[in-house]
Amino acid sequence: MNGEEEFFDAVTGFDSDNSSGEFSEANQRLTGVIHVDTSKSNGIGKVGDGPPQENGIQKHRTSLPAPMFTRSDFSVWSILKKCIGLELSKITMPIAFNEPLSFLQRITEYMEHVYLIHRASRQPQSLERMQSVAAFAVSAVASQWERTGKPFNPLLGETYELIREDLGFRFISEQVSHHPPISAFYSEGLHQDFLFHGSIYPKLKFWGKSVEAEPRGTITLELLKHKEAYTWTNPTCCVHNVIIGKLWIEQYGTVEILNHRTGDKCVLHFKPCGLFGKELHKVEGYIQDKSKKKLFVIYGKWTECLWGIDPVTYESFRKQERRGDSLRKTKPDDGPEKADCNVADSVPESQETVQVIPGSKLLWRVNTRPPNSAQMYNFTSFTVSLNELETGMEKILAPTDCRLRPDIRGMENGNMDLASQEKERLEEKQREARRERAREEAEWQTRWFHRGSNPYTGTPDWLYAGGYFERDFSGCPDIY
Repeated sequence: MNGEEEFFDAVTGFDSDNSSGEFSEANQRLTGVIHVDTSKSNGIGKVGDGPPQENGIQKHRTSLPAPMFTRSDFSVWSILKKCIGLELSKITMPIAFNEPLSFLQRITEYMEHVYLIHRASRQPQSLERMQSVAAFAVSAVASQWERTGKPFNPLLGETYELIREDLGFRFISEQVSHHPPISAFYSEGLHQDFLFHGSIYPKLKFWGKSVEAEPRGTITLELLKHKEAYTWTNPTCCVHNVIIGKLWIEQYGTVEILNHRTGDKCVLHFKPCGLFGKELHKVEGYIQDKSKKKLFVIYGKWTECLWGIDPVTYESFRKQERRGDSLRKTKPDDGPEKADCNVADSVPESQETVQVIPGSKLLWRVNTRPPNSAQMYNFTSFTVSLNELETGMEKILAPTDCRLRPDIRGMENGNMDLASQEKERLEEKQREARRERAREEAEWQTRWFHRGSNPYTGTPDWLYAGGYFERDFSGCPDIY
C-alpha cells in the first residue's frame, strides 16, 4: 500500500457574537504559551519567552508564515485518469492540493464557536439549551466554506492538543486507526460545564466529477450541570469539480440531535443546492418534544447565520409568502441550464443574506474571516492559530503532536519541495513500522483512547482513556 492512503478522506473537516470573554481568566497573567492552573487541569505550563499578552490572555498569530501555494499548474484529472479501476483510497495526490493542517487539527475547528456550548449550559430551559446545541452543530461545519484544500492524513498514533483559556476548553485527539482511518477526539470545559467527544471516519464516494464524504461516527455533547447528553452525526460534504472547473463545496443531508434525558429532538435539513442553486447552503429544521410536537423552527445558512422562531408565526409567514407568489405573474427562472455531464458544474450564486422572518431570534452568526483569508487557504482566524509553535512548546507537547510534523511545517513555511520530501519519508516510515508489526505479529496499541460503546447510543465508539494532561509521554511512538 503505497502513496497517500486516503484520497480526500478529510473533506469533511470537522469550520456572531462572541461571548468568549467571560471565560477568560483576565486576572491570571500568562508569561508563556497557554498556561492552565495545573491543580485544576494539568495544562501546558509556562515556558520560554512567550507571545505577546493582552489583558493577561495570549494573543495568537493573525497570518501564516507564507502565502498559499498556487494550484493552477496542477490537474487532478491528470492524476485520476492514470488510476481508473484502482481503489480510490490508494491514489497519491500532489502536496499542492493540501492545506498546511492535519485532519486532527481540522476536527478541532469544531471548537471555534464553543461559546454556544457555554451558552447552552447557562440556559435554564431545555428548549433553549437545544437551540444553542443546534446552533453549535451547524457552526461546526461553517469553516468548510470555500476550504477546498485537503488536510494532511494523520499518521497512526498522531495526536493534537489545544488549550484555550480564553475560550474555556481543552481538546485532545488521536489517530486511532489507519485502515479504516479513524480520528478520535475529546474536549472538556475548563469550568467543568461540558464534555464533547466522538470519533470520525468518513465514507468516500467518487462520482466522476465530485467526491462525496459521508461522515460516520457519533458526536456526543454532555452538559454536566443539567446531566444531559446530546448525540448527532454531521451532514454529508461534497466537493464538486475535482476533475475540471472551479472547486466548490456543499453540505446536505439530515442531522438529528437527540437529547437523551428529555427525549427532545432537533431535526435539521441541510439542503442540496438544487438545479438553479436556490437552496445552496440553506438549513431548515425544527425542535420537537418526545411526543413529536413541534416546539421551535430553525432556519438559515451554514455559511452565515441561524435563526429561530415559534412554529405558528413561521407557518403564518410561509402561507402569506405562498399567497403572494400565487398572485404574482411569474415566468421561468432565467437560470443556467443543467450542466452537461462532461463539463464542470457551475458554481451556484448564493444570496448574501438570509430572509429574516419578523420576530425571529438570532441563534448564531459566523465569525468574519480575516482580510487575508484567501491567501491563507481560506482559513478562519481560529484556524490560522492552530499550527503555531511557540518557543519551548516542543518540550511540553507530546512528541506525536501535529505541530511537530515536518511536512506540514514545511508547507506552512512555503517550502513545498521540503514538504513533499518529508511527506514521502513519513509515509514510508509508517509503512515500515506496519511491516515490522506484521513480522512480530504485534497489534497497534492506541495511547489515549480505547474501543468501546457510546454510553448513550450503544453504538461502537472510541472513548477517552484519560491521563493525557498529566503529560507522561514516555512510551509514545516515534512517528516523525
